[in-house]
Amino acid sequence: MNSPLHVHVVDADRASRDGLVRYFESQGLTATPMESAGELLRRLHRNRPDIVVMDGGLAAPGGPSGLQACRQLRNEGDRVPLILLSARNEEVDRVLALEMGADDVLGKPCAMRELLARVQAVLRRAIVPPGLPMLTMAPVAIGAQQFDMASRCLLRGDHVHVLSTVEYAVLAELVANPGVAISRERLLAASHSRAEGLLLRAIDVAIMRLRKRVEPDPAQPRYLQTIRGHGYMFVPAAPPPESAAAAAQRSRRSTPWGVAASPSMNSV
Repeated sequence: MNSPLHVHVVDADRASRDGLVRYFESQGLTATPMESAGELLRRLHRNRPDIVVMDGGLAAPGGPSGLQACRQLRNEGDRVPLILLSARNEEVDRVLALEMGADDVLGKPCAMRELLARVQAVLRRAIVPPGLPMLTMAPVAIGAQQFDMASRCLLRGDHVHVLSTVEYAVLAELVANPGVAISRERLLAASHSRAEGLLLRAIDVAIMRLRKRVEPDPAQPRYLQTIRGHGYMFVPAAPPPESAAAAAQRSRRSTPWGVAASPSMNSV
């Protein structure tokens, strides 16, 4: 029998924290309450959850805020699924949380059913990544790096950079459709739990972060190009020019047996 999904609930407000714990447990999840982001950082590796739901603004005296804890985890390469709750329901605050590496952001107070739906959506993306059949594809070259879909990493020599859930989902969707303009709405659906117009800016943020990783000059993108008024497109590097000898060999292979290529045939 599968064990229930485990969520860490991090909130300094006891009533809010206990309410979330009771609701998650009523829905069949195991919930561990924590009072601060510092407590989460101390206990995370000893008691590993499937997902973290954390107040982004909380901060104990001298300790990190939820947003700072999120950034620290991502900087350390920890990709535990994480939803931040924010009492400041402004677009700039949502975008900042996504830039820091949150997988989703929800305003406080929030409807419990919506929060549960967000948790389930983030877990689906973490357990079954977007474009699952692509996991058998060979790494794709993007400039000097290789995008390895199976490991969700960008590789450059011995250096490995693990992408966040959102970055991976956006890049996988683009790379799976080279030369095709992909709308921001489609990228949002592939990488977030709901296609809300306010969060379309999150796709721009993810693209900005990816360009810093893969583009020689992020201000003049070569591989992740903007399609104005629509979205983005992955433009792979052009194959190396074909040598004259290779072209001649290919021409001979394509000529039927017993038929010589003549100037008149080539001029058609």
